[in-house]
This record gives sequence, structure tokens and C-alpha cells, in this order.
Amino acid sequence: MNIIAVIAEELGIKAWQAENAARLLDEGNTIPFIARYRKEATGELDETAIRSIAEKLSYYRSLEERKQEVLRLIDEQGKLTEELKEAVLKAAKLQEVEDLYRPYRQKRRTRATIAEEKGLGPLADLIWQQELTDGELDAVFKPYVQPEKGVESLAEAQAGALDIIAQRIADDPKIRALVRSISEKKGFLTSRCRLEPDPSGNLPISKYELYYDFSQELSSIPSHRVLAINRGEKEEVLKAAVAVPQDEIVEAIKGEVISTPHSIFQPLLAEACRDAYQRLLAPSIERELRNQLTERAEAQAIQVFSANLRQLLLQPPVQSKRVMAIDPAYRTGCKVAVLNEQGDVLDTFTIYPHAPQERWEEAREQLLSKIEEHSVELIAIGNGTASRETEVLAAQVIAASKKELHYLIVNEAGASVYSASELAREELPDLDVSMRGAVSIGRRLQDPLAELVKIEPGSIGVGQYQHDVNQKRLRESLQAVVESCVNYVGVELNTASPALLQYVAGISKTLAQRIVEYRQKEGPFNDRRQLLNIRGLGEKTFTQCAGFLRIRDAANPLDNTPVHPESYHLAEAILELAQVPLSALADRDGLFHLREGLTKLKAEEVARKLDAGLPTVRDIIAALLQPGRDPREELPKPLFRQDVLKLEDLEDGMVLSGTVTNVVDFGAFVDIGVGRDGLVHISKMSQSYISHPLEVVSVGDVVQVEVLDVDLERNRISLSLLT
Repeated sequence: MNIIAVIAEELGIKAWQAENAARLLDEGNTIPFIARYRKEATGELDETAIRSIAEKLSYYRSLEERKQEVLRLIDEQGKLTEELKEAVLKAAKLQEVEDLYRPYRQKRRTRATIAEEKGLGPLADLIWQQELTDGELDAVFKPYVQPEKGVESLAEAQAGALDIIAQRIADDPKIRALVRSISEKKGFLTSRCRLEPDPSGNLPISKYELYYDFSQELSSIPSHRVLAINRGEKEEVLKAAVAVPQDEIVEAIKGEVISTPHSIFQPLLAEACRDAYQRLLAPSIERELRNQLTERAEAQAIQVFSANLRQLLLQPPVQSKRVMAIDPAYRTGCKVAVLNEQGDVLDTFTIYPHAPQERWEEAREQLLSKIEEHSVELIAIGNGTASRETEVLAAQVIAASKKELHYLIVNEAGASVYSASELAREELPDLDVSMRGAVSIGRRLQDPLAELVKIEPGSIGVGQYQHDVNQKRLRESLQAVVESCVNYVGVELNTASPALLQYVAGISKTLAQRIVEYRQKEGPFNDRRQLLNIRGLGEKTFTQCAGFLRIRDAANPLDNTPVHPESYHLAEAILELAQVPLSALADRDGLFHLREGLTKLKAEEVARKLDAGLPTVRDIIAALLQPGRDPREELPKPLFRQDVLKLEDLEDGMVLSGTVTNVVDFGAFVDIGVGRDGLVHISKMSQSYISHPLEVVSVGDVVQVEVLDVDLERNRISLSLLT
């Protein structure tokens, strides 16, 4: 198999692109580095394409290794024919290889192997060949009745031979593929309630009621339903199965097995076909199909989670604002932390506005006093327990304050995980666990990416059934998203935490710690190449990470841009063509002349004149036009509020602004400021057909919605997206 050709065809790219990307990966280059700094080699493939190439390389290389292993195992049994060898080598999927190997796999003792031990193999061969068209079956079976071998009667001889044939049918790769194909095309996933009804005959109410009597085609069932049924089955509320047209499948098997309709063995072979399907093939193929459905559903859930996480991490930072962060609670009080513009802690205290203390007025006055004392501009409230009541308090404080104040709700998922971590203890050693949570909420607002990387991605809570999917695969996918976001934004070398640095291309957790220790001991970096002074960080690692690290006040202004050190000579040549000095990059007054000079350049002409790659030249010009730019600044800012709505305030037809908090397969949840997210179903998102909500909205989007229905009893809000 030509792996590169197969990958290129599957991804719809040129073979040379796949080959170069594979070579760069094999040389130890990271995916962000290849995507950003090796565009000429890959034909400008993005991270998603390169990651797909890496995954497919791993799969197909494992497939080739398995093929060789299977050929060796069959050869050791002396059963490897040229035809079988060719079939194994041609197989394009692991399933095909395993089907071919199945008849030769070492088996535990089965009815078929026991029959073989009794000497009934030749009888099975005779029946299988179907050459006899007349005669008595008893006469055929009589020579195989051998009590000394354990065959006491004609019936036992017949049963044993049919067991061998049934196993042979079940192991046949062509028949397995046929059964699998019919089952996939015509099968249904069904589920029933396992719980006992009450005396009135009613089944218990549960979140799985939709699946108490459920059936949907395997080919069209959405991923979230598969995962819901799996969870219901795991919790022993549901019983799931795959329903297929059994008679049709048995007839199809007969069509493959019975070649001589007039053979005296035809009824026996028909019996063996049904037994092979019902006893051996059906359970095996059902397991395969359920696993296949689950894998597909998990892949979809992980993809949605990853897309949501990316949008959450890339939320624009709220910079240059003093923030009062409140971690709400009832009995233990609301923890409050005041942070300066850089996220440093200025003050911490606890208020008790809610039950059982109910010191509302005291809390209100204390907040007003601290807002005035520290010139607070924004209030960030965690969305956990007592969030709604604390939101009402914040609205009253804003109304009573003489300052221009706003509040907003911050998703605090994972804040408790961070608060109790070793990293939190190192960063905030003088604060207790609960107060660290308030600091984390405030910093999430000021720089979501820098704060959220401190938390295990799976704990951030923007997914769908994240606890039901393959945790290893989920973790790998989410780590890749974090790595991609960190490198897309870039990292300030002199302020980044070890938690942030470890996601920079090429930098390990150990190296991240050493970078911070070096910075603390030697002072701030003023040159990217100082990184080479760090133990364990050599030229290869430097090449991978340097372009993603920024130094704001570096000796060389290029160190504060995404331009890679290997291309500094090109950047300087481009500046020369633009008739702008390098110093203009660090000079506020010089930026106007810098941009004026660069915008006159044509990238194609520059690339030709400097004998450089066009993608690299384009990227350098873009980087020079906006030195030190944070790409997140171009995204819409979060929605700030001053007053609070109640669920009871909502009316059908009301139009409101809201923030998308989560996107799932069936729609999107939107925070409209009433303490309960509303659901925009996928059918209410667009007037034209869309296959997934992610085509229309992303986490963090500020959207206009219309209230369709408010169910106060069930605490549900139905919304429609206005475009």
C-alpha cells in the first residue's frame, strides 16, 4: 500500500503535500510549527490538515505492521497461500485484515473444535462440497458414528458436522462483510425501559423517557442519541439492541453457501446458515456495530467539545480594567477578590448577603466601599451556587454607585480544580482554596487563555457527554486544541506562567519550569536567543518554539512579532524595501510610517526580488504591520450588563442580546441574563438547512435572540436566533 497516495486521496490534497508534511513530522517538527513556518513545503496546509495527516500516518503504519504480523502467524501454521497473502496486503482497513485472519486465529474450545477433535471434519467437508444429489443421509453419516471418539449416534454426527460448517460460515470474510453491510444499511438501534412500572402501569419518570420505546436507523441516528442511550444502558435504565432483517440476512448467507440446490445436503446447509448467523454472526456483528456507532458518536462529541473549547480559549481578553471577582456561595459567604489591570491581587474579603446570615445591606455597602477604594470598573460573578442572587446584589450596587460600572457572569467550571492544585498553591500561597477560586474567576475575564490553560481541559465544561467518551482520545484532542490556541495567540516570555509555556510548540513541562526559574534568577529576557542558555533547550527546540514567544521590550523589536528568527534577514530586507528602519517597530510615532511603507509593497514582487517563498513573505509583512498584536482583539467583546432580568420577566416575542455558552449537536445554549440559559434548537437557527449548529454560532458569540416559549414549571426557555 502506498500510504502517502492513500492519505492524499482521502484528504483531497496533492501527494507532494502529504509527503512533505509526513517527512516534517517524522523529523520531529511540531504541528503548529509546520503550519506556521513551513508553508512552502506543505502548500500552506493548516493545522487541521496536518493533524489529520499525522493521525492517518499512525493508523496506516499500524495497519501495515498488523498485516506483516498476520502474515507471519498464518505462515507459521503452514496455511499461507499466495491468494491469501495478496488479500491481506491489499486490505485498506484493519477490520478487513482481522476478518481475513479470523479463520486462522487461535480459538478457545468451541462446539466446532470439539467436533473436529471427534473426527467429524471430513464429514463437514463432504456436506460443504454439496456433490451428492441422491442417496440416504443415514448412509452418509453412518461411517462417522464412532463411540470410541465420542460420536454415539447419527444425530450427533450430523450436529457436530453442522457445528463445524456454522463456524466456517461465521469465519468467512466475504460472508462477514455481507452481513455487516446489510446490518449497517437496514439496521435500527432500539432501546426499551428496563425499570419496573408502578402499580398503575406507568413507567418511572427519568431523563431517558424519550428512549423508553425508541428506534432509529443506524445510518441516520445522531451522535448525541447514541451517547444518551449508552449512558442510560450503563445506568441500567435502558436496554439497547440492534434490530436487523434477520430472514433477509440468512437468505443472503444461503446465497453465498448453497451452490447446488438439488444436493441432499441443501436442508442441512440451510440449517447451518441460520445457526451460524443467530449463534455466531449476529452477536459478533451487533457488538461491532454498537462499537462503531459509539466510536462515531464519540468522535463527533469530541469534535464539538474541541470546537467549543477553542472558542472559549480565544475569547478576547478584557484588558486595562480593574476587576472585582465574586465567587458566590450561601452558608460560607461570597469570596471577593479585587485585581489590578495585570491580574495582581489588591484585596480579598468575604461577604454574607445570602441565607443563613442574610447580611444584605452590609454586603452592599462593603462592595460599594471597595469599588470606590480600588477604582473597580468591572464585576465578574461566577456562575455556580448562589450566582443568581449575587447577580441581583451586583445590579443594586451598580445602581447605587457613582462610577460607570458593569457586571458579567463568568463560567467558573474547573475553578475549584485549579484552586486545590499545586500550581494555585505556588501562585497564591497566602490565600485559602476558596479565595483562589475568586481570583481565578477574575483572571478568566482579564485573559481567558492564560487562566484556562491551568485547568485540565475536560473540567472546563463546554462539551456534550464528555464523561461518556473515550477519555484518552478526549484528552489528546483537547490538549491539541489548547496547544493550537496558545501558539496562535503567542506567549509573552517574561510574564507567562509554566502552565502557559508548556503548551508552546516544542516546550515540555520541565522546560517551561526551567524558563520561569531562569527568568526569576537572571531577570527578564531581552533576546529570544537567551533561551539557548536554559539547560535542555537546544537549537532544535529553539527552532520549534522561538516564533511563538514574544518579548515586549526586546533589544530586537522583531522578538515581539511572530516573525521567526530564521527569517529575520528577510524581515530586515523587507523593511529596507519599505524604506523604514527596524526601530520603527518599537516606536509609536514610527508605526504610521511603517504601515505606510509596508502597504505599498506587493508580496509577489518582494518574494521574487528576495528569492523567498510567497507565503513566508506575506506572513512577515502582516506581522510587521501590527507588531505585538493579539489576534483575539479582533473578536467581539463579552456582553456587559448593568441590570438583571428574572425568568418571570420574559414574554414570548421579546428580543434580547445573549452570549452563547455551549454548542451541542441539537442546538446552542444562550445566556440572556435570567440565571438560566435558553436553548436555540438547530431548527430555529437559520432559514436555510444547516447540518450542525457550529455552522452558525460558536461559544462566546454575542447574539440576538427572540423568546419563543417560557416554561416556568420546568425552568426552560426556548429561543430563536435572529440573523
